[in-house]
Amino acid sequence: MSSIETKAASAILSVIRARKGAAKEGPQAGEFSSVAPAKLREASFSDFDGVMDLRNRWGLPVDSLENWDRLWRRNPALEQMRSEPPIGWVLEAEGRIVGYLGNIALLYSYGDRTLTAVTGSGLVTEPAYRVTSVSLVAAFYRQTPVDLYLTTTAIPAVGKISRAFRSVPLPQAEYESVLFWVLQPRPFAEVVMKKLALRPYLSRVGGMFASLAVRTDRFLRRRWPSGGKTTFTLKDIGVDEIGEDFQIFWRQKVAERPRLLADRRPATLRWHFGIHGDRGSGRVLCCHKNGELLGYAVVRHEPPSNVSGLRRSIIADMLAKEDDPAVLRSLWVAAYDQAKQAGSHVFEVLGFPPSIRQLCSRWRPYVRKYPACPFYYKAADPSLHDALSNAEVWYATPFDGDTTLFGFGRAT
Repeated sequence: MSSIETKAASAILSVIRARKGAAKEGPQAGEFSSVAPAKLREASFSDFDGVMDLRNRWGLPVDSLENWDRLWRRNPALEQMRSEPPIGWVLEAEGRIVGYLGNIALLYSYGDRTLTAVTGSGLVTEPAYRVTSVSLVAAFYRQTPVDLYLTTTAIPAVGKISRAFRSVPLPQAEYESVLFWVLQPRPFAEVVMKKLALRPYLSRVGGMFASLAVRTDRFLRRRWPSGGKTTFTLKDIGVDEIGEDFQIFWRQKVAERPRLLADRRPATLRWHFGIHGDRGSGRVLCCHKNGELLGYAVVRHEPPSNVSGLRRSIIADMLAKEDDPAVLRSLWVAAYDQAKQAGSHVFEVLGFPPSIRQLCSRWRPYVRKYPACPFYYKAADPSLHDALSNAEVWYATPFDGDTTLFGFGRAT
């Protein structure tokens, strides 16, 4: 192994040793010698069943072959890649897939430059091979020619591995902080009580008081997006209705100032949110004035969580001409109202630059935090990597990387 891979292996070992109950998840000390050796190779479409079997064994959502076709054959970014990147890598031991990392091509704009990017997705390995899984991550960072390497859904353990390969956290402030509003206090309070593991009677009584407290707090502090009269026209369309007015808007947005922006051409937006077999629903709120598209927001309404039963709506992406606060406020209020109409229990916002997050802070959202920043990046060109250390360059949202590329309730 190279020195970087050795450091990454050490990071993985430290995470495994520190995790409570690690003995239940993998082999005991001294047992690695009995594990069959694993071989790293590029993934192919014929690996679909093996990868889904691996994900299913470890409680992860499975995908559809149609969605694999969407991600790796119908991806608009492939048209501008200098060479076709692998769809991912697998670890194979005795003819069985024991590890997997997907690799999805993306395009970014930075001033007058078009950058090629890749995002790692769906890392999973059997416990006995988690140290060996460093080779999957190493393969991801070795691929060329690529301008930008992204990891956007990293748990703390994956974040440590990313650092070992000189990938660094997103400099955009507070990206790990999720802003949210409670739309239905009673179901939300009941879930909170369940997490406290109280006795049934105490849980019921506590849920009633907690629900009342949330309702009162929301009313007294006016915790909801609201706005006055507007001269804008708002229209709700489906993802497949995204048209050429979005192309005009995108060209104008890229020309505003040098900023790293994920490609948002109409074809890319339709591809990104047109997820096969998705049980969630995505709607596009368009803000017009005098026939001109001034901004849009993509709102994702998720089905009930398998764990909590709660339904949530999120802003998956939002752009406004010159970051106009009036346009952004109108879109935010419309998205909140749509979330209520969809029957969601909570409405969430992840990411966006501080200037935009400050707009919604006036509506006093609640805040929850990830254990660590889930977004890491590395640029192949050191000068570009240094330039991206400037927080003002970024406009990171759930549209970046693979955060919203997959749906909910995916079927095999």
